Amino acid sequence: MKVQLITLGCSKNRVDSEHLLYQIAAAGIDICPEDAPFDSGEADVVILNTCGFIADAKKESVEAIMRAVKAKLDGFVKRIYVFGCLSGRYHDFLVAEIPEVDGFFGADDRRALLAALGIKYSPLLDIRRHLTTPPHYAYLKISEGCDRACAYCAIPGIRGRHVSVDMEQLVDEAAALAEKGVRELLVIAQDTTYYGLDIYRKRMIAPLLDRLSQIKGIEWIRLHYSYPEAFPEDLLDVMAANEKICKYIDIPLQHCDGKVLGMMRRPSDEKQLRALVEKFRTRVPGVALRTTMIVGHPGEGEREFKRLLKFVEDMRFERLGAFTYSEEEGTYGAINYKDTVPQRVKKDRYERLMELQSGISLNYNLSRMGSSERVIVDSYEDGNLLCRTQKESPEVDGQVLVPVSAAPASLIGNFLNVKITGADYYDLNAELI
Repeated sequence: MKVQLITLGCSKNRVDSEHLLYQIAAAGIDICPEDAPFDSGEADVVILNTCGFIADAKKESVEAIMRAVKAKLDGFVKRIYVFGCLSGRYHDFLVAEIPEVDGFFGADDRRALLAALGIKYSPLLDIRRHLTTPPHYAYLKISEGCDRACAYCAIPGIRGRHVSVDMEQLVDEAAALAEKGVRELLVIAQDTTYYGLDIYRKRMIAPLLDRLSQIKGIEWIRLHYSYPEAFPEDLLDVMAANEKICKYIDIPLQHCDGKVLGMMRRPSDEKQLRALVEKFRTRVPGVALRTTMIVGHPGEGEREFKRLLKFVEDMRFERLGAFTYSEEEGTYGAINYKDTVPQRVKKDRYERLMELQSGISLNYNLSRMGSSERVIVDSYEDGNLLCRTQKESPEVDGQVLVPVSAAPASLIGNFLNVKITGADYYDLNAELI
């Protein structure tokens, strides 16, 4: 039997897939490339790890399922299994509507899915991963679920309450990754700054990062998905003092207007958020801040949106992404608010926000011209080494392009020193030092 597993959605799903793949491979089953076409005949069994967070992600997951179903009906695939957020959230509906799928499983139904494959789950393999990222970096999921009650978010209903992973288990998992050649850890969760409150009765993200930095072979540790309220200030001290902790914080703020934040059920206000950003920049000099915003949320009129534009213009975030509000059934917002902002207005606001951010990003990149930076080499393509500094995270940020006549394989996953020579809205150009 040959198995192909396709991961859709976020990096947290990718970690789930990698744990599952290791159990499958340990049972002696061949793993097919994730990007192989369903009709290539390479896989006997296709497994899809789905996303059910917002409308676009759900559509992508359903379309992937239907492509797999077509391949099965055409005789290229023998069995299809679906798991993850979409499958858990809409299980009964999917079972009724897509009977060609051989089994639907929730995000935490790994054992049942393995049983369907004829594999006995082994807890001894829990910290092991079959990496689907480039071998020099890996995501480390430190907790599951979320205790927040944001009005727009369906995650607590899908993933449940916040549950931290024991620190010793995380250190063991990270050490196992380092033994396989991982140099960079990307620490993720629904809310990384909440880590430890449930099992240690206090926020333990700073001690965790300090422990991870002591693992031989780990050179960079990058923090994603932190939450602004009650941000643990000892984390800033560790980030400023520890050279292995990237000067990079991913902190989704979602908005700045007090009325909109109140309707989002997020307790901050604009004054508090401005003070927090200033604290980051003061306590961690040179930090790169990544955030996300939601436009078109109930309560956002033109005045509230212009306040958001002014906030973004003032804060000069190095990285910013945005979403248009998507009403999700079962959430507080869907139950208690009317989605009154027309889609065309949401789209217009999204484009205006991203146009503003494009200029900010360009100016930030231009400010780095002439600077010397340490980069990690991700790959080689079309005469360029594709690299990142500690201020760029894979898959979501830009790259540093370094022209070379030839690239030995030994460079991939290693660090180089470069000088920034060019910049655009997204990427940087550099030359080897």
